[in-house]
Amino acid sequence: MPADPAPAVAVDGLVMRYGDKVAVDGLSLVVERATITAVLGPNGAGKTTTLETCEGYRRPQAGSVRVLGLDPVRDRRELLPRIGVMLQGGGAWSGVRAMEMLDHVARLHAHPLDTAMLADRLGLGDCGRTPYRRLSGGQQQRLGLAMALVGRPEIVFVDEPTAGMDPQARHTTWDLLRELREAGVTVVLTTHYLDEAEQLADQVHIIDRGRLVASGTPEELTRGSSATVRLVVDKELPAEAEAALRASVDRWSVDHDVAVRSISFGSRTLEDVFLELTGRGLRHD
Repeated sequence: MPADPAPAVAVDGLVMRYGDKVAVDGLSLVVERATITAVLGPNGAGKTTTLETCEGYRRPQAGSVRVLGLDPVRDRRELLPRIGVMLQGGGAWSGVRAMEMLDHVARLHAHPLDTAMLADRLGLGDCGRTPYRRLSGGQQQRLGLAMALVGRPEIVFVDEPTAGMDPQARHTTWDLLRELREAGVTVVLTTHYLDEAEQLADQVHIIDRGRLVASGTPEELTRGSSATVRLVVDKELPAEAEAALRASVDRWSVDHDVAVRSISFGSRTLEDVFLELTGRGLRHD
């Protein structure tokens, strides 16, 4: 049987309003299969509303949304077994123990992953009998990710997957998301850690005020001119060029009686691009 040609997610002219406020304003974007795609935006940009529409929690007011070629509302019964959703707010009952919750979610699926294996991989073994309300923020995030993955989804939506995690758990989660991509699973990621998006994403969509303002790979988006007061070049500087530049700056500082405290040489980052495009920091919707 030929592979399904439809992309993992296709949003076309999506409009969503809350009263007089336009939250999503004619947004169009595509997420290709077997990729990690980051959807970024400052507070109130519309990214959470967009993803909730993709997950079937909201019906488009205008435009269309397709996930795995299906309408998330009309075809919800068919689509639900094929997607996983990690909610940033947790999604577990306050008093339930961590492994009880994971086992419960596993029983809702026809062919779930082994919960003990998944819990061990995500470092939940030591807190399996701990009530959800007593888990740390990072443990709650790891349980939420396990709940999203236990049903073997074809596409998983993960909201702030490493919030509250220590560095080791964060990198373990990154490795797992990369393994999912290698196994053919599509990952749609929202995060306020721009270094996380830069490390993980094959494609980045930046949304501001309900509109798409930029799309591309991290390399494509960070290429080009910079608004910061530092030199940005399109290739690595040879040692002699860096030395010559420093000497020029030294002469300039003497001529203008300005003390230069430091000169940094590095790549333009996704955070630089984000701030240039939106003029705002990245926070939760």
